[in-house]
Amino acid sequence: MVTHCKKENKGQARKGLPLFCIQKALPEIVPTKFRLLRQKIRHSEKRTTGIYVIPLHKQKNLLMHTLFTHFRRFRSGFAQLCFCLGILLLGGCDMIEYHPYDLDIDGETDVNRRNIERIETATYGKEEIRFAVISDTQRWYDETEDAVEALNRRDDLDFVLHTGDMSDFGLKLEFEKQRDILSGLRVPFVCLLGNHDCLATGLDVFRKIFGTEDFAFTAGNVRFLCLNTNALEFDYSSAVPNIQFIRDEGDHVPEGVEKTVVAMHAGPFSEQFNNNIAEYFHYYLKEMPDLQFCVYGHGHNVSVDEFFDDGIKYYECSCAKDRSYLFFTLNSNGYTYEVVNF
Repeated sequence: MVTHCKKENKGQARKGLPLFCIQKALPEIVPTKFRLLRQKIRHSEKRTTGIYVIPLHKQKNLLMHTLFTHFRRFRSGFAQLCFCLGILLLGGCDMIEYHPYDLDIDGETDVNRRNIERIETATYGKEEIRFAVISDTQRWYDETEDAVEALNRRDDLDFVLHTGDMSDFGLKLEFEKQRDILSGLRVPFVCLLGNHDCLATGLDVFRKIFGTEDFAFTAGNVRFLCLNTNALEFDYSSAVPNIQFIRDEGDHVPEGVEKTVVAMHAGPFSEQFNNNIAEYFHYYLKEMPDLQFCVYGHGHNVSVDEFFDDGIKYYECSCAKDRSYLFFTLNSNGYTYEVVNF
């Protein structure tokens, strides 16, 4: 009985709740005083302007009030019974998903921080690090479950790195489902922000479930930089990629770190990357201790490129639909790389 009713400026990405208008659904029975109930929602940045909404909790109260008011319209006992059953169903808040963009997270939050603690503890003092890379699991839930099963069959894996795009539309339920599937891994995992993860309230959901979009951790003697490179989704109004974060990492290298690996969602020279600073970006990556290679996703392909002709390779991981992942081993002899199909 609830319909969408929206007022948006064309060309602007909507970040916020879907708009509901009960008045539109029940024009004959909604009291006049409720027809005028509109609350302006102001959002930060430039993503949303001119949006009016009946808050979700008021939608339910309004609907319940209206239905009870008109209970006497139903004259037969059977009609009244059906009406009461409908009221009971509407009253079951936990049974109804009112909108897909809320930030009321179900299940574990702060996932990356918790798993980074596990990674750093388990790999402390190790001279050989082995990790897998998956990416772009959006909407391919069965394939993601198969990837988890395939990775769990390995006994030589320290952790898994997901380079972003867990969601297709930035929906809270997409993130929760992907998190729950990945939680089936026997080893810890960390997730980066993808461009699809930025849609709607996706960025806020990502921050609640996984954490900040730029982060780093140490596995053995290797420092892993995990970076947000989705500049297009931030309208180039923020520091994406965050050069200052990279410089700070270079200025404060943890004791014992000898090598560096960099992970990102969109690689240099893609449509998402801020290619005006691509050379600058790579320059500061090389300022990190012994940069080994970079990994990324986004393109739904497997590829190996040397974007800057300096020996540093960028390895692209395909999407879950292609049923493959990348596997890396780093030790005193360098590193090895393979594409594993499952």
